[in-house]
Amino acid sequence: MLAAHAGRHIAVLASGDPMFYGIGRALAEETDALRVLPHPSSVSYAAGRLGWPLEDIDVVTLVGRPTARLAAALHHGRRLLVLSADATTPAEVAALLRERGFGPSLMRVLEQLGGHRERTSARTTADEWTRTQQPGDPLNIVAVECRRAPRTLRLGAVPGLPDEAYEHDGQLTKKHVRAATLGALAPAPGELLWDVGGGSGSIAVEWMRTHPSCRAVTVERDPARAERILRNAERLGVPGLSVVTGDAPAALTELPAPDAVFVGGGLTAPGLLDTCWAALPVGGRLVANTVTLESEALLADAYRRHGGELVRLAVAHAVPVGGFTGWRQAMPVTQWSVQKPLDPTPGADR
Repeated sequence: MLAAHAGRHIAVLASGDPMFYGIGRALAEETDALRVLPHPSSVSYAAGRLGWPLEDIDVVTLVGRPTARLAAALHHGRRLLVLSADATTPAEVAALLRERGFGPSLMRVLEQLGGHRERTSARTTADEWTRTQQPGDPLNIVAVECRRAPRTLRLGAVPGLPDEAYEHDGQLTKKHVRAATLGALAPAPGELLWDVGGGSGSIAVEWMRTHPSCRAVTVERDPARAERILRNAERLGVPGLSVVTGDAPAALTELPAPDAVFVGGGLTAPGLLDTCWAALPVGGRLVANTVTLESEALLADAYRRHGGELVRLAVAHAVPVGGFTGWRQAMPVTQWSVQKPLDPTPGADR
């Protein structure tokens, strides 16, 4: 349409703030000659009606997005404004809150904000919300005051979620090593991770949980594990995790270029480390973990060629020893982490 009317002044009418999940973004991607005259957004109206400071609210949009992404924002005591896709969204939000152990959370639905048919529902809990309740207006926002039910597993905002948060068959990077691994990977907003040898998908899941704009692709050769990764991603609020079922390095050839790579399995596959290294841009990070001597030798060689940091992570857990308590040592993990340099050392392999 813009091309058809090139050279003419064009006015586009939009509700609310066009630059807040609105048409303004799409127009800004097409033209630089854009003047925006914003109106208060539905979120501003909702905050005003509720008396909630905007800076203390997390906004989650479910317009064209799966309801499961709301799970990543659930933290006891936080206030959420959920942008609804239609009249069925409030019931879907209530169902997710119940399923994730946040049934006591308080909910209100605000409809037609700023219009002559504006209405705010009575406050109720997600536990009390039923699907038999008649849907209201499709133009609505759901206000949620998060309350975690007793005995619900607590999920923090930083890497190192409890191992119990994951469905797995034993192929799981345990929480202490997982936290150290995410620290070495250093996710930043908008970045893409390759998680090679996904297992249960814990590294990719927690990479994406660090920021809503973080993206990840998990490569897993076992179809059953690939399905399990998808279930973990949905349950933990990152349904956008992409899972590729196949063998690395062959399965890596068609993937978009990563900002970081984690190799948690398959290190002995011929050419895997070299393929991952070659795919990284300047400044990209690579982290690889192993518990076997064979793979450790490969990491030692990569460390010799590319530098970085080679560490051994050891964790011991207190366990009963008769009537006393002793330490049980978990298998030590060797970790190589490296950042691709701007100017490689003379003579070093790239």
